[in-house]
Amino acid sequence: MKTHPKKKGTAQQSKLVAGKPVSASRAEMTEVVLPNDANVLGNVLGGRVMHLIDIAGAIAAHRHSKSHVVTASVDYLDFRNPIRVGELIILKSRVNRVFRTSMEVGVKVFAENILTGERKHTSSAYVTYVAIDENRNAQAVPPLILKTAEDRRRFREAGDRRRIRLAHRYKKRLGRARRG
Repeated sequence: MKTHPKKKGTAQQSKLVAGKPVSASRAEMTEVVLPNDANVLGNVLGGRVMHLIDIAGAIAAHRHSKSHVVTASVDYLDFRNPIRVGELIILKSRVNRVFRTSMEVGVKVFAENILTGERKHTSSAYVTYVAIDENRNAQAVPPLILKTAEDRRRFREAGDRRRIRLAHRYKKRLGRARRG
C-alpha cells in the first residue's frame, strides 16, 4: 500500500497516510427533474446540471480525502441530450487521480425515463478539487490505489488533462504579464 506524509497546513506530520482505492470514492446521486429545474421547453437548466455535477464530484472528493474540498476548475462540459421534466437525473462520480493537494474527479450524467427505464448519457465533466484543512489551507491528499485497467487508464488520462490545464494557466499568466 502506497503512503506519503500528510501535511496539516504547513507543518509536516510524522504519521503516514495510507492510500485508498478508487472504489472508496464512488458516489451516485439521483433526483427527479421537477418543473422548477426546467426551462420553458421542459428541459432541465444547464446551470442546474452544473450545480449537481459540482455536488456529486465534491462527494467523491470528500470520500477520498476525508476533508473539506473546494472546486478549483471544471474542464470542458457539453450537453449531449436533454433531460426532461419527470425524468430522473443520475450522476456518477469517482476520483480519477490524486496530485499533492488536489484531485481530479470524473462525473457522468444520465437521464432515465421512469416509465421505460431507458437511460441515456447526457453529459460528462472533469472537476478538480483541492482538499483544505480547518484553517482553509491546502492539505495533502491520500494517494490513489489503482486496481483495474480502467482505473489505470483514467489515471493516465487525468495526467494528460492536468498538463493541458497547467499549460493553459501558464499561457494566461504569461499573456497578462506581457500586457501589464
